Amino acid sequence: MRLIILVLLSFFSFTALASAEGATAFETSARNAILMDYKSGYVFLAKDADTPVPPASMSKMMTQAIVFDMLKAGELKLDQQFTVSADASKRGGVAEGSSTMFAAPNSKISVDNLLHGAIIESANDACIALAEGIAGTEAAFAERMNAKAQEIGLKNSHFANATGLPDPGQRMSVRDLATLARYIITKHPDFYKIYGQQEFTWSKVTQQNRNPLLKDYPGADGMKTGYTEEAGYGLVGSAMRDGRRLILVVAGMEDTAKRKIEAQKLLDHGFAQYKSVSIYEAGDAVTNVRVWGGTQQWVNLVTPEAFRVSLAAFEQEKADLRVTYTGPLLAPLKQGTQVGSMRISVDGAVVAETPIAIANDVEATTSMWRKAADSALLMVFGG
Repeated sequence: MRLIILVLLSFFSFTALASAEGATAFETSARNAILMDYKSGYVFLAKDADTPVPPASMSKMMTQAIVFDMLKAGELKLDQQFTVSADASKRGGVAEGSSTMFAAPNSKISVDNLLHGAIIESANDACIALAEGIAGTEAAFAERMNAKAQEIGLKNSHFANATGLPDPGQRMSVRDLATLARYIITKHPDFYKIYGQQEFTWSKVTQQNRNPLLKDYPGADGMKTGYTEEAGYGLVGSAMRDGRRLILVVAGMEDTAKRKIEAQKLLDHGFAQYKSVSIYEAGDAVTNVRVWGGTQQWVNLVTPEAFRVSLAAFEQEKADLRVTYTGPLLAPLKQGTQVGSMRISVDGAVVAETPIAIANDVEATTSMWRKAADSALLMVFGG
């Protein structure tokens, strides 16, 4: 049975920010941009964030999300082989000026390697091969992409291909791109790790990840760049510091240098909004709870480690802390046993969590009267 205790955060000193979207003043040179907190979905900055624009290779994240979903559901296997069609090899190859993993026509490549090529090298041949292997044709796969967009709540997106190559029917808003990034990070954390890999070697050719944030921005670990002449230079980026993750999207940048500078400026602005708040030190008692059948009737629950969290000012105003533990607690109990967790939530979204544990050993009582009394009370009142 999961039991919940609400702990009032009366020890916070609040200095509230206006909670309206984009309340903190910041200018960006990006044509379209959004800066979002991953856990809460709060938007620190939005500029023309809902206009559908050419997403270029950033739309490959939807191709990858569908593959991730199918792998998780057991509908695909990582070692499953797909045949690379002549069209995938040519249209997604170097001869057409594509980002490519140099897949030979009629070769067979595992889903695992195609995924790595699609993510790290932004390989168009890999994406087409995945689309054709899954749906038969790229057009049929694009229908799946549109269905998935509706399923996860993308409101201003439409897909015509698996790659993001120029097509009037390929459009996404930067808000939808951020929402898609959140979906992948939340639903597929193990696959998300691929986005942070610096390089990938296939067919004796090593290519570098195109994400400029991975090289020197502290905490950056994903996600996807994009470029076509029509779209300009774009980037979906994510970075994590002090337990808080930000997602940014910029689109329509003039060149790679400006894209990198603007992305870093946006992340710096976002992380500056958070302030570290000390909640409990290691070993501090959070609450005390009933013990049944023990030599003592109550035991403290403590934090094994110091619990500090980074919160924006408006989050401090809204935060609540809940302790959840598995009960009833029946003696004997051993010191240090983790029995639950403590979570800080803002508007229902969990932004920080830490385990809680038994503060000290509690032996089982030898008193038959105590055992009988506790058994009767437990039957009447529960844990």
